[in-house]
Amino acid sequence: MPVQGSIEKYRISNKGRVKLSDYPTDDKSLFGQGGKEDSYPFLDQLRNELHELQTLLYAESKKRILVIIQAMDTGGKDGCVKSVFSRVDPQGIHVESFKKPSEDELAYDFLRRMHLKVPRNGQIVVFNRSHYEDIIAVRVKDIYPKSVWKPRYEHILNFEKMLTDEGTTIIKLYLHISKEEQRKRLQARLDNPAKHWKFNPEDLKDRARWDDFMEVYEDVIEKTGTEYAPWHIIPSDRKWYRNLVVARIMVDTLKGLDMKFPISDWLAEDISID
Repeated sequence: MPVQGSIEKYRISNKGRVKLSDYPTDDKSLFGQGGKEDSYPFLDQLRNELHELQTLLYAESKKRILVIIQAMDTGGKDGCVKSVFSRVDPQGIHVESFKKPSEDELAYDFLRRMHLKVPRNGQIVVFNRSHYEDIIAVRVKDIYPKSVWKPRYEHILNFEKMLTDEGTTIIKLYLHISKEEQRKRLQARLDNPAKHWKFNPEDLKDRARWDDFMEVYEDVIEKTGTEYAPWHIIPSDRKWYRNLVVARIMVDTLKGLDMKFPISDWLAEDISID
């Protein structure tokens, strides 16, 4: 495998207090002395493996995969999905992006819109942002009082436990970038007219609350990282390393499902095609 060593170093599941400052955003320790150019053939290998495993997942049609991706603005959610899943058959994957809830969505419980999009048998579904925004953004921006967002921790734990009990494997990824790396990426958007559409001046308000976001992310990861739905804190200042690690997590997870192609109820030798 291209990423050497244990990917477990990035896995969080009931391990006590979480401090994001303990997780370097520019880490590349599982790729040794290699760099961006060296990573390409290994990422290709992982993407090919993921394609084969997703085909098996789809053919067997017994298991489901839910990938939850959270990050600060410019954290690389879109780029990660585009790179890691570029060779997966579109029939077997859906990417759901959850923006600010609409008035209609607000008329229901906060989990309803997510539950409508969870995977069915044989599918991979990626949540680009998720139900965790209903704690993170709500807390930092003081949208609702504590009496509203605090019970959501337990609601989310119960929701994810129900999904896993029913056969869904949940992979939760926090794409961890530094504040300085975010500055560079925001500036790159400003410097390139073709990327102005990706820049929202409102994002600077969130950037001004960076420390508050980090504190809430730590709390969320600490309290909702479980054995059945663990978090992974992915070093993401280096996009190529982020993609390698996420691809490795996906491949390892799908390999662990012990999937098999369905056995047909006919014998090939009995069939003649004229």
